[in-house]
Amino acid sequence: MELNEIREKIDALDREIQTLFEQRMLLCQDVARYKQAHHMPVFQASREEQVLQQVERRATDGLAPASRTFFANMMSISSQLQQKMLTAAEEAPEIPFPQMDHAVKVGCQGTVGANSEAAAQAFFPGREIRFFPTFEQVFEAVESGALEYGVLPIYNSTSGTVTQTVDLMRKYNFFITAMNQVEVTHCLAALPNARLENISVVYSHPQALSQCSDFLNAYQLPRREYSNTATAANMVANSGDPTIAAICSEECAKQNKLTVLAPHISNVVPNYTQFICITKDMQVAQDASIISVMLTLSNEPGSLSRILNKFFLYGLDMTKLESRPIRDGSFDVIFHIDFKGNLRSRDIAAFLNDLCKSCQEFKLLGNAAVM
Repeated sequence: MELNEIREKIDALDREIQTLFEQRMLLCQDVARYKQAHHMPVFQASREEQVLQQVERRATDGLAPASRTFFANMMSISSQLQQKMLTAAEEAPEIPFPQMDHAVKVGCQGTVGANSEAAAQAFFPGREIRFFPTFEQVFEAVESGALEYGVLPIYNSTSGTVTQTVDLMRKYNFFITAMNQVEVTHCLAALPNARLENISVVYSHPQALSQCSDFLNAYQLPRREYSNTATAANMVANSGDPTIAAICSEECAKQNKLTVLAPHISNVVPNYTQFICITKDMQVAQDASIISVMLTLSNEPGSLSRILNKFFLYGLDMTKLESRPIRDGSFDVIFHIDFKGNLRSRDIAAFLNDLCKSCQEFKLLGNAAVM
């Protein structure tokens, strides 16, 4: 048989498959109406697994895994259509708007001159900022209501995710309501009588040390992690030791009366850090555009693929997908996903209803307006 003949047969089969697929989707809509009338859930895991097992038993020529994948995707499309049908008649969810213009209890990690302070001032111009020694204390203050809003770094354009922040997201109850970014300009700062050739160790936040690794390697400078760039600068200023230095911003060096031994030492210029603004209760701005979730999946073949397919089927633009260890002694991971959308949309509500039913654990982190 010639190649063109084979392709013609495939095209004919594809037309048949498409016709049957569309007929199946119409029947699925009838199923959705029945479930709605009888108050039944859209997703029924036992029914889906029963169908997939039958598909595997019928498969021939070693095509059982491929057949299962094909039918699993088709059933995912069915679930999506049913969710959209059932939510189309619902009212758009009512969610409070942010009250950032009136907030008075605002906090971040660090001290005066820290990049977190710059981000907080950008969110809350002219407001007094309360400082905390650790990221965890910011989460605690927001969860307890001691702060109306907390500001935390989450991603750097050079060194990637701020893992300290992401690892705390699973532990605390909060919602992201806004994001911004601050240009980070690092310098090496020390006491006024210090000399670069005499520096024996450099202190700073792990992210800053990573972002300036080329400079530190070139001068063979040992490095020590510190809680924050600004607190590292403050420690150096109060140490009386001219052989230690800090990586911080030039403004922070000025605040602590330190001498800049080397300006602009970041590996990459420009260098930006993205910050999130969190609050205790969900607040969604009219122009909120980034939805963040965390989820865990069953440890079985195709579990992540099925989740990713859902984003494609709903036409959603995923902007971030990262995994972090759960830290329970296992090798299991939790996924952190950002995608474009607004929680006031009925289609987004349908998607989240569909998504959470396919996860072992699911946590909605919020819906941020990019400022």
